[in-house]
Amino acid sequence: ANASKHKAMSYGRMEESEKRLREEVKRLMKQAEAVDEEEDKRYGRDRHGEELPEELQRRETRIARIREAKKALEERAREKAKSEDEDSKEAKPEPKAQYNFTDPESRIMKGSDGFVQGYNTQVAVEPLFQLVVGQTVTQAANDKEQMVPLIKAIEEQSGQRPKEVLTDSGYCSDENLKYLANRRIEGFVATEKQKHGERSAPCKRGPLPKDASRVERMKRKLTTKVGAAVYARRKCTVEPVFGQIKQARGFRQFLLRGLEKVRGEWALVCMTHNLLKFHKICYE
Repeated sequence: ANASKHKAMSYGRMEESEKRLREEVKRLMKQAEAVDEEEDKRYGRDRHGEELPEELQRRETRIARIREAKKALEERAREKAKSEDEDSKEAKPEPKAQYNFTDPESRIMKGSDGFVQGYNTQVAVEPLFQLVVGQTVTQAANDKEQMVPLIKAIEEQSGQRPKEVLTDSGYCSDENLKYLANRRIEGFVATEKQKHGERSAPCKRGPLPKDASRVERMKRKLTTKVGAAVYARRKCTVEPVFGQIKQARGFRQFLLRGLEKVRGEWALVCMTHNLLKFHKICYE
């Protein structure tokens, strides 16, 4: 995102800061009243046009911004409770819940180099030409809830259902695997993180227990020769696309702020990627 995580503040710290600033405002108001009384004694009560002292004005502005940020976090907490069928009236933000003053719609995300202030970009890539066939941007740090909407978007836009889906472990959940099975989409979903270049352990012999979960069955599937070979294609499909966007074209940070504008910017980036691919297919 076009914002720094250092411009973010937690809900707990907001409450502390608001309390401290209110106390400072009270102190400054008392000082101002004392000065007014002294000036009235010296010069009379006909003075007019006094403005709020700069120190006091600055703190009042800060309090207003903090209150606005707290309201936004409280609204997020209510929306989250509602989505989880909990009492939204009693919902309160966690003390560590973050709000960014530069781009309030961005979120703290875990990246390869630590935590950053940003958005979660998603792409679906077809393997033959590395064309982006689906893309979106979300505020969710977790990828698990992004797979189904992306598949639905692909079907709506292309009119075709994917035959196979290959994803990393960030998308692995029992619900996602169930969705793939119900839609008759062959899934190859990593069940745990692997280091770059690391290979899965060979498949254990013997049948799986009858009560094995979908995740356990997927784990076994990816340790077979066929499963491992198919999943290995992912390294030549989606990973190069991110590499081309970041390294070859130098796109490493959004220039716009706000979720809708960032979504438009990401759509433009993906469209540019596809146009360059089409040019290569047609003219090279």
